[in-house]
Amino acid sequence: MNGTRFYHPRLELALRWLLGLTFVYSSLHKIAAPAQFAKIVFGYSLFPAATINLLAIVVPFVELLAGGALLLGIWPRAAALVVETLLVLFFGILSINLVRGVAFDCGCFGFAEEGVISPVGDYLVRDALYILAGLPVLLYKGRRKWCLAQTDSPAFPPPDAG
Repeated sequence: MNGTRFYHPRLELALRWLLGLTFVYSSLHKIAAPAQFAKIVFGYSLFPAATINLLAIVVPFVELLAGGALLLGIWPRAAALVVETLLVLFFGILSINLVRGVAFDCGCFGFAEEGVISPVGDYLVRDALYILAGLPVLLYKGRRKWCLAQTDSPAFPPPDAG
């Protein structure tokens, strides 16, 4: 493989769609029930009370937009950067609470029933795998397949200076 490509274009497409679908899906229940998601964010015990509602409203829409951009191929490198940033932040939040011994529902793909908590270690492994899956999308250097706006590719060369 030459130096202009980080990974195969089909792999990049598959991982981009995997992350896009994951983030769109994970945002929908949070958007539909922001008060319930705000309770989960409060349960992280990491954010000032004044920011909880704002985070519970804004984060799901960021997830939806970034996931949709990955699916549609709209500025995929920028969307992958947003997704990777969110994943690293989620990983940090989970790690801090694991060290603290705080048990909570992460709220990632739905809201658990009262008292039902998954082990934080499971969340960490899942997030680590998503972070690894996002790296080929973020670092890909070739022409991406099925993109609507691919400004980070040779299809849109910079204008001539002159």
